[in-house]
Amino acid sequence: MASAVDAGEHSQESGWQLVGRALRLSWWAWGLVLALILVLNSGNLLALDYLHVLTGGTWTGIDLFLGFILGPVLRRLSLDGRRAVVGQLMPRTLVFLPILAAVATTSGYYLALRLGLSQPGPEHGWFIAAGVVALILFVQGIGILLPTNLAVFLEIQKPEPDLDRVGRTMRRYLAFTAAQGLMQLVIIFIMANFVF
Repeated sequence: MASAVDAGEHSQESGWQLVGRALRLSWWAWGLVLALILVLNSGNLLALDYLHVLTGGTWTGIDLFLGFILGPVLRRLSLDGRRAVVGQLMPRTLVFLPILAAVATTSGYYLALRLGLSQPGPEHGWFIAAGVVALILFVQGIGILLPTNLAVFLEIQKPEPDLDRVGRTMRRYLAFTAAQGLMQLVIIFIMANFVF
């Protein structure tokens, strides 16, 4: 009952109001940025590795969960159910996921530099491949998935949403989510090959 009330409370939010609420709800996510700054300044390679594995694994897990588990569930919910779930989920992921992706990518880059993987050698190709896939993931997430999520959020909160538009947008979104999931699996394959 509380989430339906909360969703109704925020049913007429503008994009900027959503961003403001997202910043209030996800203030703690900035701790990852602080951790990155501290770890990079400490020079501790093990801490950098832990931060990269933690943020990269979390980013991958959340992407796969949202795309392959929550996405199909949302498609089957009523409009009111979607409004309630998306109204609670969007503000919590709007800030957290970009920060998570940025910290995972940045820590991975600096880890590779400190391990000498950016220099010509047997593992240089894996470094380039990881960089390309990480760039694709980041651009897809920030440039396609995030704006699509915002568009759907803003449309379904309207008193009379255009459900055909939401359906078209969600089909495109699901295609990009599947591509994102595939890229996440590719990056795991690449990371596993750094070890061997």
